[in-house]
Amino acid sequence: MPFIDKILNFRSLSIVGMEKNTGKTECLNYILRQLRERNLNFFITSIGIDGESVDQVTNTQKPEIEVFENSYFVTSETHYKQRQIISEITDVSKERTSLGRLVTAKALNSGKIILSGPSNTSLLQKFIQKSVDYDTTICIIDGALSRLSSASPIVSESMILTTGTAVSANIKTLINKTVFTHNLINLPQFQCNHTETLSDIKSGLWAIDSQNEIHDLKIPSVFLLSQHKEKIFEHGTVLYASGAVSDKMLNFLKNQKHCSDITLIVKDFTRLFITKEAYHGFIRKGGKIKVLHKTNLIAVCINPTSPQGIVLDSEELKNSLQKELDVPVYDIFKLD
Repeated sequence: MPFIDKILNFRSLSIVGMEKNTGKTECLNYILRQLRERNLNFFITSIGIDGESVDQVTNTQKPEIEVFENSYFVTSETHYKQRQIISEITDVSKERTSLGRLVTAKALNSGKIILSGPSNTSLLQKFIQKSVDYDTTICIIDGALSRLSSASPIVSESMILTTGTAVSANIKTLINKTVFTHNLINLPQFQCNHTETLSDIKSGLWAIDSQNEIHDLKIPSVFLLSQHKEKIFEHGTVLYASGAVSDKMLNFLKNQKHCSDITLIVKDFTRLFITKEAYHGFIRKGGKIKVLHKTNLIAVCINPTSPQGIVLDSEELKNSLQKELDVPVYDIFKLD
């Protein structure tokens, strides 16, 4: 398996789909099988619900998740009771989710499970840290639709992105959307001595001056930028947005006369809720976006078939994407 060796360089991996039905669960199952063939045990959890045989949103058939003997998994009490394996409980969390407490268990044979793990990033981080205490090679996080937080480099050390016809039935549109997501994931890292300090900041817009000093601009919301225009650049043009960044902020910065001097820093790519148009508008004016923490994107996996039965040419899609990306592209359905 081409990217298994690279995955094993990291302690944790998140698998995230750009949309539902892009082959995320097939990719997950493939990796689990490859680990089993190498006699490597894993620790697996999810930040959403996955492994159900029928999608609750689209009412279409879904692949189920199969785990193997001596590996560990975390799921809710509700879904633990529905497991199709023999397992030994090793821990039950004090924290509760909407589906009950979180159960950590060791699989005693092979079988199918439904994953419904931690519901927020901080709780997910706890379980990833706890996975080190178990006899496993890697912790795998099954991502969820529109829940990119599991892909944050603060949470997992590496990432696989899945895309496919469910994103768009038009190859050109699909490639454009995937390339844009890839480019955000691979934004350059901002080098400074204050990475830890900036990472701990929970809110607000901050500036880093020419002496590398950090300043709180005391702007209560990025939605009020135009009302505090005089404050924004009083300490220079290097800005740190501690929360989410939207088109509104990029468009505001793009319209500044000195846009070409502006560097906008975000914690990581998962904080960017921006369109391709706003991003390129800002970049064309000379603006720069950098991240404090850079994601290690291992590969992009494609699913050329949509739930509606639309099928794109796998080789054309894979080869076209590969020309645009600097990571390997695979059709996960052709790797077995």
